[in-house]
Amino acid sequence: MDPQALGALAGTHALLLQLIEGLPPRDTNRCFDPQLPSAGWLLGRAVFLELHLLRSVVMQDDDLAARVRHLFDDEHRPPTDVEAQLPARDHLLNWATEVFDQHLVWLANPGHLPSHPLLENGWLVWHLAQRHALIYERLLALLTARSAQHGHSDHLVAEVLQPRPARADSVRIEQGHYRVGAREGVVMHHEEPAQVVELHAYRICRHPVSNAEYLAFMLDDGYRNDDWWDVPGREWRDTCLAEAPWQWRRDTAGHWYGSGTNGAMDLQADDPVTGLSAHEARAYAAWASAHADGLTGAVPQHEYQWEVAARLGEIESVGRSWEWCANTFHVYPDHQAPSDAQLAPCTTLDDAGMLRGGCLHTQPSLRRSTFRLCAMPQQRTLFAGTRMVLPPGKAAWE
Repeated sequence: MDPQALGALAGTHALLLQLIEGLPPRDTNRCFDPQLPSAGWLLGRAVFLELHLLRSVVMQDDDLAARVRHLFDDEHRPPTDVEAQLPARDHLLNWATEVFDQHLVWLANPGHLPSHPLLENGWLVWHLAQRHALIYERLLALLTARSAQHGHSDHLVAEVLQPRPARADSVRIEQGHYRVGAREGVVMHHEEPAQVVELHAYRICRHPVSNAEYLAFMLDDGYRNDDWWDVPGREWRDTCLAEAPWQWRRDTAGHWYGSGTNGAMDLQADDPVTGLSAHEARAYAAWASAHADGLTGAVPQHEYQWEVAARLGEIESVGRSWEWCANTFHVYPDHQAPSDAQLAPCTTLDDAGMLRGGCLHTQPSLRRSTFRLCAMPQQRTLFAGTRMVLPPGKAAWE
């Protein structure tokens, strides 16, 4: 077995366990945001995923996975009463540690496991490391929600965030045929197969939308002006009463600051805005199109436009925030469905939106131009922002 793959899996095990160990027992099985399950459920989901794929599928022993399948089977929609059925923190940690350690021993000594296609070239080990890395990000989002719920009534902003006009700094990508998707390697099934797509010429902003730029939208009555919101966006906005990104809060002087996993923090003007839903990304683009010089016709990027620009090295600040894309989830032509449903994390979501790029918390195993993250458009807990594309305008030679 590839030592690098085993190291990556062991590393994600450690990350998950450390986050749970750092929580007070009373908070392990509590929900801090309606869009996020508890920390205990997220750890249980990681354990179940390994039990199912390694033991049930590879070893043909479904005993342990079957006992908890009713709790952890659905990656996106845990049962509504699941927290009441979870064990206490210490019991959960002991269970997870025992399963993870046993699996690492077996994977490091292939003679303990039967021959199976999923084990070839360390494929399953890399796959599990990547799936756990996504769960790790959700755990960090939960810690952010917990921090915000506990409140920061004593935080005073030292460096006040000031609004800034939307930037029209963009680069033109010429019309042509471009490759998207993954050719080889341990990737998610919905990244394959590689294909050639034809794109019309377009301009893409070099930078994702910043905190200062998004504040200008907010201060211009952006959340209340229906002109910028499509029908689904207005319905979402009016239901959740959104007025700012997910983790933004005000101090006693009315200044905005951010709530992070370790507490309150001042918002940096040039940092990419995060905590947006796809609805907010579309509304901002509509506002910027009407208000900023050089941004007429701005819309959120299509994921193909992002991937091509990223592969060409034409965009900056990639990987600092997930970036919402304009299109919904779809499988690529000639896609081969995986042998087991648990290997396809996107297909259980109807009308899911797509995100690209990764965020500051994204592990190295996921940082590639072909990686596709799917989520429902109302999801705000993904450390996600947006980047815009524009009509191409004239080429330099025209």
